[in-house]
Amino acid sequence: MKIIVPIKQVPETSNVKMDPETGTMVRSGVEQIINPLDLYAIEEAIRLKDDKGGEIVTMTMGPPSAEKALREAIAMGCDSGILLSDKNFAGADTWSTSYVLAQAIKQIGDFDVILCGERATDGDTGQVGPGIASWLKIPFLTYVSGIDKVTEESMIAERNVENGYQFLEIQRPALFTVVKEINFPRLPTLSGKKKARDIEIPVWGPQDIDAEPENLGLQGSPTRVVKISKPKVTREGEKLTPQTDQEVEESVYKLIQYFEKLEII
Repeated sequence: MKIIVPIKQVPETSNVKMDPETGTMVRSGVEQIINPLDLYAIEEAIRLKDDKGGEIVTMTMGPPSAEKALREAIAMGCDSGILLSDKNFAGADTWSTSYVLAQAIKQIGDFDVILCGERATDGDTGQVGPGIASWLKIPFLTYVSGIDKVTEESMIAERNVENGYQFLEIQRPALFTVVKEINFPRLPTLSGKKKARDIEIPVWGPQDIDAEPENLGLQGSPTRVVKISKPKVTREGEKLTPQTDQEVEESVYKLIQYFEKLEII
């Protein structure tokens, strides 16, 4: 069974800065980690491999430093990694990113399942996984919280939906985006860290994945950020900080009056 796990490096801090001219994220000078929600996809891939055997290939698109994320995934239990890195990939939106990943997967050849995190914590769109499936013309399921049965022809997955759970059968090959309820990610092992340290990670550019230039990077991204601004809080409020019993009573009375005015009580 061949399993492919696309992952992404994201800023470790929530203090993210945006370039007001390009509308893209400024990543320099910020510690990068594996997207936390991708860890669940990695873990589920390892569990499938332990159960059915096979191979796990992880890949990421990013600058040369993104190689670190691939080595972390290999230390957890993935077998190999591919870095998609080229200046022509820079500034890609979800449409262009999913195109590049799909083209790379085509170069890998036959596979059984692609596992992605539900979304990336920096963009929060959840569009790349379904986008990959669209480019590859394969079925996909989102919000997968469990994989219950795997046969030669299909897989049965549990989806976490608003009113409960769905159990759906899907033909292989297929793509799943998984939610954090699916498992608990393991920590890297010592042997895994040794393997990750020594393994060679190939770097692929546009020519290696037979990519069309018009679909790459900022120029190939149909999404445009036309304006960036910080929200302004214009509401005025009153803070009550009572220190004595009498002040507590007065504060409670003020709150009651306020709620009555809003017709809450």
